[in-house]
Amino acid sequence: MKKIQPLKTFLFIIPFLFLLSGSSDVFSKDKDPALVAPPVNLNPGKKYASENRFFQGIPGIERASNGRLWAIWYGGGITEGGENYVMVVTSGDSGKTWSDLKIVIDPPGPVRAYDSVLWIDPTGKLWAFWAQSYHWWDGRSGVWAITTTNPQDENPVWSSPRRICDGIMMNKPTVLSTGEWIIPAAIWRGKSNIKDFNYSSRIKPGTYLKISKDQGQTWSQLGTPEIPEVTFDEHMLVERKDGTLWTLVRTSYGIGESFSQDRGKTWSPGKPSSIPHINARFFIRRLISGNLLLVRHNPPKGKVRNYLTAYISEDDGQNWKGGLVLDARNGVSYPDGIEDETGLINIIYDYSRRGEKKILLAKFREKDVIAEKGVSKDFQLRILINQATGKITKKK
Repeated sequence: MKKIQPLKTFLFIIPFLFLLSGSSDVFSKDKDPALVAPPVNLNPGKKYASENRFFQGIPGIERASNGRLWAIWYGGGITEGGENYVMVVTSGDSGKTWSDLKIVIDPPGPVRAYDSVLWIDPTGKLWAFWAQSYHWWDGRSGVWAITTTNPQDENPVWSSPRRICDGIMMNKPTVLSTGEWIIPAAIWRGKSNIKDFNYSSRIKPGTYLKISKDQGQTWSQLGTPEIPEVTFDEHMLVERKDGTLWTLVRTSYGIGESFSQDRGKTWSPGKPSSIPHINARFFIRRLISGNLLLVRHNPPKGKVRNYLTAYISEDDGQNWKGGLVLDARNGVSYPDGIEDETGLINIIYDYSRRGEKKILLAKFREKDVIAEKGVSKDFQLRILINQATGKITKKK
């Protein structure tokens, strides 16, 4: 891999910022490889075959109106870093079988594509989001997306990649009762490890929310929840029934929270949530019933990524019922989920990112969660979506 030469003129061009895709917090892409739109590879070859993947995880899932499922995650290289790329697969039989890789997004050079998520918006359009950074973390990163208006098809037509804003988006957008869309983007607080570029954002590191009033054409910034001891943010937003916005954020102690009474303009001082958790991603979402679903780790001992467990709240997160264990093994993490029109819930997660390298699916209903065991006919656990088989050969 060729070494990128330092850009001696980069500091000079920093003041000359411009608008791109409705965002006001990005730099000129002329001298910046992380701002170049990557190819959307619809015919991934042997380079991306299962045996050539040594690490994978961090998945997301969505469902089209005809029941077609889509799954996304990233891998590439032996761990998180500049060789990472995003992969997309689909299932036309409710997750019983899955396609080979349908899409690979692999930016050229040491630019990584990672932290991806799928979302079907209220118009029926499927969005595939991912973060793009020069090497592991360049101090700024960026949220990118492609879309399709026909996610019901096995091979839909996708748009060209579009950069939305600086930051990293780890979870699905939220549609407010007003019809506005909010995406949870964040700029990590850690310093960049890049020496040959002076990457930084015009906005300071933090837990951000971007709002769109025109169905995703443009995005503007809301107020910023300030929550102590945030690690990688990975925040999620819930609109409570009284109109209050509730942001939950990954922290070193578990989950932090902040509230807004004015549609996100200002936020209460951040504090630890009463929800017990470890330093890892969780999932929370409003269900068709009006109840909230929470999927989090519930380790019996220590702060371990095991006992991925589902709970239900009937009072907007004040109390939680049930406790359906989806997977108790060490090394399960990063749940994301969707619910179909019948109330069937699909939760995707990863298991053993560098070992068995599995992307798995759990299917259940609210009554399974409350019963803390499978009581519905649809209940299924550990459905295999994908497994990478690459083995790292140790040098003698």
